[in-house]
Amino acid sequence: MKVIILGGGQVGYSIARYLAFEENDITIVDQSADLLRKISDKIDIQPVVGFASHPDVLKQAGAENADLLIAVTASDEVNMVACEVGQSIFQIQTKIARVRHQSYLKPVWSDIFHPSRLAIDVIISPEVEVAKSLCRSAQVAGAFEVIPLVGNHAKIIGVRCHHQSPLINTPLRLLPGLIASTEMHIVCIARGDQAFLPDQNDILQSGDEVHFIATTQDIGQAMIAFGYQESEGRQMLIVGAGSIGKTLALQIAETQPDVVVKIIEKDPERSETAARLLKNADVLCGDALDYDILNEASVHNCETVVAVTDDDKVNILASLLAKRCGAGRALALLNNVHHASLVTSLGVDGVINPRSITVSSILQYVRRGRIRSVHTLGDGHVEVIEAEARETSHIIGLTVDDVTIKGSIMIAAIVRDKEVLLAPSKVIISVGDSLVIVARKDAVKKVEKLFSIRPSYL
Repeated sequence: MKVIILGGGQVGYSIARYLAFEENDITIVDQSADLLRKISDKIDIQPVVGFASHPDVLKQAGAENADLLIAVTASDEVNMVACEVGQSIFQIQTKIARVRHQSYLKPVWSDIFHPSRLAIDVIISPEVEVAKSLCRSAQVAGAFEVIPLVGNHAKIIGVRCHHQSPLINTPLRLLPGLIASTEMHIVCIARGDQAFLPDQNDILQSGDEVHFIATTQDIGQAMIAFGYQESEGRQMLIVGAGSIGKTLALQIAETQPDVVVKIIEKDPERSETAARLLKNADVLCGDALDYDILNEASVHNCETVVAVTDDDKVNILASLLAKRCGAGRALALLNNVHHASLVTSLGVDGVINPRSITVSSILQYVRRGRIRSVHTLGDGHVEVIEAEARETSHIIGLTVDDVTIKGSIMIAAIVRDKEVLLAPSKVIISVGDSLVIVARKDAVKKVEKLFSIRPSYL
Protein backbone atom coordinates (compact mmCIF):
# COMPACT_ATOMS: atom_id res chain seq x y z
CA MET A 1 0.00 0.00 0.00
CA LYS A 2 1.30 3.43 -0.98
CA VAL A 3 0.91 5.84 1.96
CA ILE A 4 1.77 9.54 2.13
CA ILE A 5 2.13 11.04 5.59
CA LEU A 6 2.14 14.83 5.83
CA GLY A 7 4.05 15.96 8.91
CA GLY A 8 7.01 14.22 10.49
CA GLY A 9 6.22 15.06 14.12
CA GLN A 10 5.56 12.53 16.87
CA VAL A 11 2.24 11.33 15.45
CA GLY A 12 3.46 11.21 11.85
CA TYR A 13 6.61 9.37 12.86
CA SER A 14 4.69 6.87 15.01
CA ILE A 15 2.25 6.05 12.21
CA ALA A 16 5.13 5.64 9.77
CA ARG A 17 6.95 3.36 12.19
CA TYR A 18 3.94 1.04 12.45
CA LEU A 19 3.23 0.98 8.74
CA ALA A 20 6.86 0.64 7.68
CA PHE A 21 7.08 -2.36 9.94
CA GLU A 22 4.45 -3.96 7.70
CA GLU A 23 6.35 -3.32 4.46
CA ASN A 24 4.14 -0.52 3.13
CA ASP A 25 5.54 2.05 0.71
CA ILE A 26 5.69 5.19 2.84
CA THR A 27 6.57 8.78 1.99
CA ILE A 28 6.78 11.51 4.63
CA VAL A 29 6.49 15.17 3.68
CA ASP A 30 7.86 17.83 6.02
CA GLN A 31 9.49 21.24 5.76
CA SER A 32 12.41 20.18 7.95
CA ALA A 33 15.16 18.33 6.09
CA ASP A 34 16.91 17.59 9.40
CA LEU A 35 13.80 15.96 10.85
CA LEU A 36 13.30 13.82 7.74
CA ARG A 37 16.96 12.78 7.85
CA LYS A 38 16.56 11.60 11.45
CA ILE A 39 13.41 9.64 10.57
CA SER A 40 15.09 8.08 7.52
CA ASP A 41 17.91 6.86 9.74
CA LYS A 42 15.40 4.94 11.87
CA ILE A 43 12.80 3.58 9.45
CA ASP A 44 12.47 2.87 5.74
CA ILE A 45 10.66 5.88 4.22
CA GLN A 46 10.92 8.18 1.22
CA PRO A 47 11.51 11.74 2.50
CA VAL A 48 10.18 14.76 0.63
CA VAL A 49 11.03 18.27 1.80
CA GLY A 50 8.35 20.83 1.09
CA PHE A 51 5.04 22.45 2.03
CA ALA A 52 2.55 19.65 2.54
CA SER A 53 -0.46 21.12 0.72
CA HIS A 54 1.34 22.26 -2.44
CA PRO A 55 0.36 20.20 -5.51
CA ASP A 56 3.93 19.96 -6.85
CA VAL A 57 5.14 18.66 -3.47
CA LEU A 58 2.36 16.06 -3.33
CA LYS A 59 3.18 14.99 -6.89
CA GLN A 60 6.83 14.59 -5.92
CA ALA A 61 5.65 12.45 -2.98
CA GLY A 62 3.88 10.10 -5.41
CA ALA A 63 0.29 11.23 -4.86
CA GLU A 64 -0.71 10.00 -8.32
CA ASN A 65 -0.28 6.40 -7.12
CA ALA A 66 -1.15 6.85 -3.44
CA ASP A 67 -3.81 4.73 -1.72
CA LEU A 68 -3.88 6.72 1.52
CA LEU A 69 -3.10 10.29 2.58
CA ILE A 70 -2.64 11.04 6.30
CA ALA A 71 -2.36 14.75 7.07
CA VAL A 72 -0.96 15.35 10.57
CA THR A 73 1.01 18.57 10.23
CA ALA A 74 0.90 21.17 13.00
CA SER A 75 -1.59 23.26 10.97
CA ASP A 76 -5.27 22.29 10.74
CA GLU A 77 -5.63 24.43 7.64
CA VAL A 78 -2.73 22.77 5.84
CA ASN A 79 -4.16 19.35 6.69
CA MET A 80 -7.58 20.24 5.28
CA VAL A 81 -6.25 21.85 2.11
CA ALA A 82 -3.86 18.96 1.50
CA CYS A 83 -6.78 16.49 1.58
CA GLU A 84 -8.73 18.68 -0.83
CA VAL A 85 -5.77 18.81 -3.23
CA GLY A 86 -5.24 15.07 -2.83
CA GLN A 87 -8.81 14.44 -3.97
CA SER A 88 -9.33 17.09 -6.65
CA ILE A 89 -6.01 16.61 -8.46
CA PHE A 90 -4.77 13.12 -7.58
CA GLN A 91 -7.99 11.23 -6.68
CA ILE A 92 -6.42 9.63 -3.59
CA GLN A 93 -8.89 7.06 -2.32
CA THR A 94 -8.70 7.66 1.47
CA LYS A 95 -7.78 10.91 3.16
CA ILE A 96 -7.38 11.37 6.94
CA ALA A 97 -6.84 14.78 8.56
CA ARG A 98 -5.95 15.73 12.10
CA VAL A 99 -7.95 18.78 13.21
CA ARG A 100 -7.11 20.16 16.63
CA HIS A 101 -8.79 23.55 16.94
CA GLN A 102 -12.14 23.06 18.63
CA SER A 103 -13.76 25.89 16.68
CA TYR A 104 -13.83 23.67 13.59
CA LEU A 105 -15.38 20.82 15.57
CA LYS A 106 -18.35 22.60 17.11
CA PRO A 107 -21.64 20.94 16.12
CA VAL A 108 -22.92 24.21 14.67
CA TRP A 109 -20.19 24.03 12.01
CA SER A 110 -20.37 20.28 11.38
CA ASP A 111 -21.45 20.79 7.75
CA ILE A 112 -17.93 21.99 6.97
CA PHE A 113 -16.76 18.40 6.76
CA HIS A 114 -19.62 17.07 4.65
CA PRO A 115 -18.16 15.14 1.66
CA SER A 116 -19.76 17.64 -0.72
CA ARG A 117 -17.76 20.46 0.87
CA LEU A 118 -14.37 19.10 1.94
CA ALA A 119 -12.72 15.97 0.59
CA ILE A 120 -11.81 14.49 3.98
CA ASP A 121 -12.86 10.93 4.73
CA VAL A 122 -11.90 10.88 8.41
CA ILE A 123 -11.41 13.71 10.91
CA ILE A 124 -9.25 12.95 13.95
CA SER A 125 -9.23 15.34 16.93
CA PRO A 126 -6.56 14.36 19.50
CA GLU A 127 -8.25 16.36 22.25
CA VAL A 128 -11.61 14.68 21.67
CA GLU A 129 -10.04 11.22 21.42
CA VAL A 130 -8.09 11.73 24.69
CA ALA A 131 -11.24 12.97 26.45
CA LYS A 132 -13.19 9.92 25.21
CA SER A 133 -10.47 7.61 26.51
CA LEU A 134 -10.46 9.30 29.92
CA CYS A 135 -14.25 9.23 30.10
CA ARG A 136 -14.19 5.47 29.52
CA SER A 137 -11.52 5.04 32.21
CA ALA A 138 -13.63 7.00 34.69
CA GLN A 139 -16.38 4.40 34.35
CA VAL A 140 -14.21 1.76 36.09
CA ALA A 141 -12.79 2.63 39.51
CA GLY A 142 -9.03 2.01 39.55
CA ALA A 143 -8.58 1.62 35.78
CA PHE A 144 -6.20 3.81 33.82
CA GLU A 145 -7.55 2.57 30.46
CA VAL A 146 -10.80 1.03 29.24
CA ILE A 147 -11.15 -0.30 25.69
CA PRO A 148 -14.66 -1.44 24.67
CA LEU A 149 -14.70 -4.29 22.14
CA VAL A 150 -17.17 -6.29 20.00
CA GLY A 151 -20.20 -4.15 20.63
CA ASN A 152 -19.29 -3.63 24.28
CA HIS A 153 -19.69 -7.35 25.03
CA ALA A 154 -16.11 -7.37 26.37
CA LYS A 155 -13.59 -4.78 27.48
CA ILE A 156 -9.86 -4.62 27.95
CA ILE A 157 -9.01 -2.89 31.22
CA GLY A 158 -5.67 -1.35 32.15
CA VAL A 159 -4.87 -1.52 35.87
CA ARG A 160 -1.76 -0.97 37.97
CA CYS A 161 -0.77 -3.64 40.47
CA HIS A 162 -0.08 -1.94 43.81
CA HIS A 163 1.83 -3.60 46.63
CA GLN A 164 -1.38 -4.50 48.49
CA SER A 165 -3.05 -6.17 45.51
CA PRO A 166 -4.23 -9.70 46.41
CA LEU A 167 -2.87 -11.01 43.10
CA ILE A 168 0.76 -9.92 43.59
CA ASN A 169 3.36 -12.71 43.36
CA THR A 170 0.77 -15.13 42.00
CA PRO A 171 1.49 -17.22 38.87
CA LEU A 172 -1.15 -16.57 36.24
CA ARG A 173 -2.09 -20.26 36.06
CA LEU A 174 -3.41 -20.01 39.64
CA LEU A 175 -5.66 -16.98 39.06
CA PRO A 176 -8.80 -18.97 38.09
CA GLY A 177 -8.73 -20.64 41.52
CA LEU A 178 -8.46 -17.28 43.32
CA ILE A 179 -11.30 -15.60 41.40
CA ALA A 180 -13.43 -18.62 40.53
CA SER A 181 -16.65 -16.64 40.11
CA THR A 182 -15.08 -14.18 37.65
CA GLU A 183 -13.84 -14.90 34.15
CA MET A 184 -10.97 -12.72 33.03
CA HIS A 185 -7.73 -13.20 31.11
CA ILE A 186 -4.52 -11.17 31.33
CA VAL A 187 -3.35 -10.26 27.82
CA CYS A 188 -0.44 -7.85 28.36
CA ILE A 189 1.97 -6.87 31.13
CA ALA A 190 4.10 -3.72 30.98
CA ARG A 191 7.06 -3.84 33.34
CA GLY A 192 9.52 -0.98 33.23
CA ASP A 193 10.15 -0.17 29.57
CA GLN A 194 9.07 -3.61 28.33
CA ALA A 195 5.61 -4.88 27.38
CA PHE A 196 4.96 -8.55 26.72
CA LEU A 197 2.25 -11.16 26.19
CA PRO A 198 2.38 -13.31 29.34
CA ASP A 199 2.18 -17.07 29.66
CA GLN A 200 0.71 -19.11 32.48
CA ASN A 201 3.99 -19.24 34.43
CA ASP A 202 4.48 -15.47 34.61
CA ILE A 203 4.02 -13.81 37.99
CA LEU A 204 2.43 -10.41 38.65
CA GLN A 205 4.72 -7.94 40.41
CA SER A 206 4.07 -4.71 42.26
CA GLY A 207 4.15 -1.80 39.82
CA ASP A 208 3.14 -3.86 36.78
CA GLU A 209 0.74 -2.24 34.34
CA VAL A 210 -1.66 -5.05 33.51
CA HIS A 211 -4.23 -5.23 30.72
CA PHE A 212 -6.88 -7.91 31.10
CA ILE A 213 -9.98 -8.80 29.12
CA ALA A 214 -13.31 -9.59 30.75
CA THR A 215 -16.99 -9.53 29.93
CA THR A 216 -18.66 -6.27 30.86
CA GLN A 217 -20.58 -7.84 33.75
CA ASP A 218 -17.41 -9.35 35.30
CA ILE A 219 -15.28 -6.20 35.31
CA GLY A 220 -16.34 -5.04 38.78
CA GLN A 221 -15.36 -8.35 40.41
CA ALA A 222 -12.12 -8.46 38.45
CA MET A 223 -11.18 -4.98 39.74
CA ILE A 224 -11.92 -6.10 43.31
CA ALA A 225 -9.49 -8.98 42.76
CA PHE A 226 -6.83 -6.39 41.92
CA GLY A 227 -7.71 -4.47 45.08
CA TYR A 228 -9.93 -1.74 43.63
CA GLN A 229 -13.52 -1.11 44.65
CA GLU A 230 -15.94 1.59 43.54
CA SER A 231 -16.64 4.19 46.20
CA GLU A 232 -19.93 5.90 47.01
CA GLY A 233 -20.41 9.55 46.15
CA ARG A 234 -18.01 9.52 43.21
CA GLN A 235 -15.97 12.69 42.61
CA MET A 236 -13.52 13.62 39.87
CA LEU A 237 -11.02 16.47 39.85
CA ILE A 238 -9.76 17.76 36.49
CA VAL A 239 -6.59 19.86 36.52
CA GLY A 240 -6.60 22.13 33.48
CA ALA A 241 -9.56 23.70 31.67
CA GLY A 242 -8.13 23.53 28.18
CA SER A 243 -9.75 21.67 25.29
CA ILE A 244 -9.23 18.23 26.84
CA GLY A 245 -10.40 19.27 30.31
CA LYS A 246 -13.58 20.95 29.07
CA THR A 247 -14.42 18.14 26.64
CA LEU A 248 -13.89 15.55 29.38
CA ALA A 249 -16.13 17.45 31.81
CA LEU A 250 -18.89 17.67 29.21
CA GLN A 251 -18.66 13.96 28.42
CA ILE A 252 -18.70 12.99 32.11
CA ALA A 253 -21.80 15.15 32.65
CA GLU A 254 -23.52 13.45 29.72
CA THR A 255 -22.53 9.81 30.36
CA GLN A 256 -22.00 9.71 34.14
CA PRO A 257 -24.28 12.34 35.72
CA ASP A 258 -23.79 10.82 39.18
CA VAL A 259 -20.11 11.88 39.19
CA VAL A 260 -19.36 15.24 40.83
CA VAL A 261 -16.80 17.09 38.70
CA LYS A 262 -14.50 19.84 39.90
CA ILE A 263 -11.92 21.70 37.79
CA ILE A 264 -8.84 23.66 38.80
CA GLU A 265 -7.54 26.17 36.25
CA LYS A 266 -4.77 28.70 36.89
CA ASP A 267 -5.64 31.11 34.08
CA PRO A 268 -8.52 33.48 35.07
CA GLU A 269 -9.84 33.86 31.52
CA ARG A 270 -9.90 30.10 30.95
CA SER A 271 -11.56 29.62 34.32
CA GLU A 272 -14.31 32.07 33.47
CA THR A 273 -14.89 30.46 30.07
CA ALA A 274 -15.08 27.00 31.62
CA ALA A 275 -17.47 28.17 34.34
CA ARG A 276 -19.86 29.57 31.71
CA LEU A 277 -19.70 26.42 29.60
CA LEU A 278 -19.80 23.76 32.32
CA LYS A 279 -23.01 24.28 34.26
CA ASN A 280 -22.67 21.00 36.20
CA ALA A 281 -19.03 21.44 37.31
CA ASP A 282 -17.39 23.52 40.02
CA VAL A 283 -14.54 25.57 38.53
CA LEU A 284 -11.81 26.85 40.87
CA CYS A 285 -9.34 29.48 39.69
CA GLY A 286 -5.97 28.68 41.22
CA ASP A 287 -2.76 26.70 41.12
CA ALA A 288 -3.16 22.92 41.37
CA LEU A 289 0.29 22.78 42.99
CA ASP A 290 -1.06 24.77 45.95
CA TYR A 291 -2.18 22.59 48.86
CA ASP A 292 -4.86 25.11 49.83
CA ILE A 293 -6.48 24.90 46.40
CA LEU A 294 -6.36 21.10 46.47
CA ASN A 295 -7.97 21.08 49.90
CA GLU A 296 -10.65 23.52 48.71
CA ALA A 297 -11.37 21.06 45.89
CA SER A 298 -11.70 18.26 48.51
CA VAL A 299 -9.07 16.22 46.68
CA HIS A 300 -9.02 13.68 49.52
CA ASN A 301 -12.59 12.72 48.59
CA CYS A 302 -11.85 12.34 44.87
CA GLU A 303 -11.99 8.89 43.33
CA THR A 304 -10.03 10.16 40.29
CA VAL A 305 -7.73 13.10 39.60
CA VAL A 306 -6.89 13.79 35.94
CA ALA A 307 -4.13 16.31 35.17
CA VAL A 308 -4.44 17.52 31.57
CA THR A 309 -2.72 20.91 31.45
CA ASP A 310 -0.35 21.88 28.64
CA ASP A 311 2.67 21.38 30.93
CA ASP A 312 3.97 17.85 31.60
CA LYS A 313 5.75 18.94 34.78
CA VAL A 314 2.59 20.47 36.24
CA ASN A 315 0.64 17.32 35.37
CA ILE A 316 3.20 15.11 37.12
CA LEU A 317 3.48 17.23 40.24
CA ALA A 318 -0.27 17.84 40.50
CA SER A 319 -0.90 14.09 40.26
CA LEU A 320 1.69 13.29 42.93
CA LEU A 321 0.35 15.99 45.26
CA ALA A 322 -3.20 14.73 44.77
CA LYS A 323 -2.13 11.20 45.70
CA ARG A 324 -0.32 12.50 48.77
CA CYS A 325 -3.49 14.35 49.78
CA GLY A 326 -5.52 11.15 49.62
CA ALA A 327 -6.94 10.95 46.08
CA GLY A 328 -7.94 7.45 45.02
CA ARG A 329 -6.06 7.45 41.72
CA ALA A 330 -4.23 10.02 39.63
CA LEU A 331 -3.75 10.10 35.86
CA ALA A 332 -1.28 12.49 34.22
CA LEU A 333 -1.16 13.57 30.59
CA LEU A 334 2.39 13.36 29.24
CA ASN A 335 3.53 14.49 25.81
CA ASN A 336 7.06 13.27 26.55
CA VAL A 337 6.41 9.55 26.99
CA HIS A 338 10.08 8.83 27.74
CA HIS A 339 9.30 9.80 31.35
CA ALA A 340 6.30 7.48 31.64
CA SER A 341 7.93 4.59 33.52
CA LEU A 342 9.66 7.01 35.90
CA VAL A 343 6.41 8.85 36.61
CA THR A 344 4.44 5.69 37.39
CA SER A 345 7.25 4.43 39.62
CA LEU A 346 6.83 7.61 41.71
CA GLY A 347 3.18 6.83 42.42
CA VAL A 348 1.13 8.18 39.53
CA ASP A 349 -1.41 5.50 38.64
CA GLY A 350 -1.45 5.99 34.90
CA VAL A 351 -0.01 8.07 32.09
CA ILE A 352 -2.17 9.48 29.31
CA ASN A 353 -0.29 9.44 26.02
CA PRO A 354 -2.04 11.69 23.46
CA ARG A 355 0.23 10.45 20.69
CA SER A 356 -0.61 6.81 21.32
CA ILE A 357 -4.35 7.53 21.52
CA THR A 358 -4.25 9.54 18.29
CA VAL A 359 -2.23 6.88 16.50
CA SER A 360 -4.68 4.19 17.66
CA SER A 361 -7.57 6.23 16.27
CA ILE A 362 -5.86 6.67 12.91
CA LEU A 363 -4.76 3.04 12.65
CA GLN A 364 -8.41 1.96 12.84
CA TYR A 365 -8.87 3.48 9.39
CA VAL A 366 -5.59 2.20 7.97
CA ARG A 367 -5.88 -1.53 8.63
CA ARG A 368 -7.11 -3.56 5.69
CA GLY A 369 -9.39 -6.59 5.28
CA ARG A 370 -11.99 -7.31 7.93
CA ILE A 371 -10.28 -5.55 10.80
CA ARG A 372 -12.70 -3.30 12.67
CA SER A 373 -10.53 -1.54 15.22
CA VAL A 374 -6.98 -1.32 16.49
CA HIS A 375 -5.67 -0.16 19.86
CA THR A 376 -2.10 0.08 21.11
CA LEU A 377 -0.85 -1.04 24.53
CA GLY A 378 2.48 -0.70 26.30
CA ASP A 379 3.58 2.44 24.44
CA GLY A 380 2.89 0.79 21.11
CA HIS A 381 4.77 -2.47 21.65
CA VAL A 382 1.52 -4.46 21.60
CA GLU A 383 -1.68 -4.05 19.56
CA VAL A 384 -5.24 -5.17 20.22
CA ILE A 385 -7.03 -5.99 16.98
CA GLU A 386 -10.76 -6.56 16.66
CA ALA A 387 -11.70 -8.39 13.47
CA GLU A 388 -14.51 -10.34 11.86
CA ALA A 389 -13.94 -13.78 10.35
CA ARG A 390 -15.66 -13.83 6.97
CA GLU A 391 -16.10 -16.64 4.50
CA THR A 392 -13.32 -15.30 2.27
CA SER A 393 -10.70 -15.07 5.06
CA HIS A 394 -7.68 -17.37 5.44
CA ILE A 395 -8.48 -17.80 9.13
CA ILE A 396 -11.71 -19.77 8.55
CA GLY A 397 -11.35 -23.42 9.63
CA LEU A 398 -8.23 -22.85 11.71
CA THR A 399 -8.26 -23.54 15.45
CA VAL A 400 -7.23 -20.98 18.04
CA ASP A 401 -4.10 -23.05 18.68
CA ASP A 402 -3.23 -22.87 14.96
CA VAL A 403 -3.20 -19.08 15.13
CA THR A 404 -1.53 -18.66 18.53
CA ILE A 405 2.20 -17.92 18.58
CA LYS A 406 3.62 -17.87 22.09
CA GLY A 407 4.78 -14.39 23.03
CA SER A 408 3.63 -12.91 19.70
CA ILE A 409 -0.04 -13.61 18.89
CA MET A 410 -2.88 -14.45 21.28
CA ILE A 411 -6.61 -14.79 20.62
CA ALA A 412 -8.00 -13.17 23.73
CA ALA A 413 -11.67 -13.68 22.93
CA ILE A 414 -14.16 -14.91 20.37
CA VAL A 415 -17.71 -13.59 20.29
CA ARG A 416 -20.08 -16.03 18.58
CA ASP A 417 -23.83 -15.40 18.52
CA LYS A 418 -23.39 -12.85 21.36
CA GLU A 419 -21.63 -15.46 23.52
CA VAL A 420 -18.17 -14.35 24.71
CA LEU A 421 -15.49 -17.06 24.83
CA LEU A 422 -12.48 -15.75 26.76
CA ALA A 423 -9.06 -17.27 26.08
CA PRO A 424 -10.51 -20.10 23.95
CA SER A 425 -8.21 -23.01 23.22
CA LYS A 426 -9.21 -25.64 20.68
CA VAL A 427 -12.14 -23.73 19.21
CA ILE A 428 -12.43 -23.82 15.42
CA ILE A 429 -12.87 -20.34 13.94
CA SER A 430 -16.11 -20.03 11.98
CA VAL A 431 -17.71 -17.56 9.60
CA GLY A 432 -19.19 -14.61 11.47
CA ASP A 433 -16.98 -14.93 14.56
CA SER A 434 -15.73 -11.67 16.04
CA LEU A 435 -12.18 -12.07 17.32
CA VAL A 436 -10.11 -10.03 19.73
CA ILE A 437 -6.46 -10.64 18.94
CA VAL A 438 -3.50 -9.34 20.95
CA ALA A 439 -0.23 -9.21 19.03
CA ARG A 440 3.24 -7.78 19.28
CA LYS A 441 3.81 -5.09 16.69
CA ASP A 442 6.21 -7.31 14.73
CA ALA A 443 3.43 -9.90 14.31
CA VAL A 444 0.64 -7.57 13.14
CA LYS A 445 1.37 -8.29 9.47
CA LYS A 446 0.69 -11.99 10.08
CA VAL A 447 -2.65 -11.12 11.68
CA GLU A 448 -3.65 -8.97 8.71
CA LYS A 449 -2.86 -11.83 6.32
CA LEU A 450 -5.14 -14.14 8.29
CA PHE A 451 -8.06 -11.84 7.52
CA SER A 452 -7.15 -11.08 3.91
CA ILE A 453 -9.12 -12.62 1.04
CA ARG A 454 -8.19 -16.13 -0.02
CA PRO A 455 -7.05 -16.46 -3.67
CA SER A 456 -10.02 -18.71 -4.47
CA TYR A 457 -12.33 -15.75 -3.83
CA LEU A 458 -10.44 -13.26 -5.97
